[in-house]
Amino acid sequence: MTGWRFLISRRWAGYLALTVVFAIVCVLLAMWQLARRDEAVAEINRVETNFDAEPTPLADVLPELDAYDPSQEWLTVSMTGRYLTDDQVLVRNRPLGGDVGFDVLVPFQLANGDVFVVDRGWVPTGQKQDVPDAVPAAPTGTVSVVARLKAGEPHLDSRGAVAGQIATIELPVIADQVGQPTYTSAYGLLASEDPAPAERPTAVAKPTPDEGAHLSYTFQWFCFGLLGFVGLGYIIRQEYRRVNEDDPEEQERAAERERKRLAKRTDAQVEDEILDSRSTPD
Repeated sequence: MTGWRFLISRRWAGYLALTVVFAIVCVLLAMWQLARRDEAVAEINRVETNFDAEPTPLADVLPELDAYDPSQEWLTVSMTGRYLTDDQVLVRNRPLGGDVGFDVLVPFQLANGDVFVVDRGWVPTGQKQDVPDAVPAAPTGTVSVVARLKAGEPHLDSRGAVAGQIATIELPVIADQVGQPTYTSAYGLLASEDPAPAERPTAVAKPTPDEGAHLSYTFQWFCFGLLGFVGLGYIIRQEYRRVNEDDPEEQERAAERERKRLAKRTDAQVEDEILDSRSTPD
């Protein structure tokens, strides 16, 4: 079978189908990376919009105890009340700057009796035990708090904790411990307190804008999909030359390719070929 008729076969139809499937997978992965980038950009925009916004009263932002929208993440809210220090809990295994420690959660009771959980910050694990060496105390009495909203975290069956600690910021669990009406969809990262104590846990820093490498990965996956067809074309060309090696026109083209290859040789390559020919036994 000469010419291009060898392509009309089940084997080459299979190669084409495999290449198409590979390209589709690459496109899907590229679109997934693009969606990941869109999420990263949306998070950056959310931080820029909400993190340093003027504080809004908590009741205006979250009118119900289970109210929260993802667009409200990092939004700055204000409230006045008192800390329920007896219900303070520590969240285990919280990383910060390469170290692992605890987040300090203290329920905060508003004037109307509702409770909002405030994350006062991070403390390191103790030097000799798996608890902090010291936890800065929350101020007593009436306190004005400014915090930034975060969504509560889900339950994890694979994690446990000892008394006075929890594995994740699972707000319904804290609500059960407090035994009073509690916000169960969002909590707050402490921004400031008035009166301010002499010492407080390490505050959460403003996230650094980072889109990640998703856009680069998107282009790479599109290129991989295209290269699949390039590779198929190369294989087809090589098969064409093999099948038609007895054809005079193809022999002429092969000779021309060989002449061009020889013309591109460097002096060093020519010398190597001469030495190789001399070292080859007759």
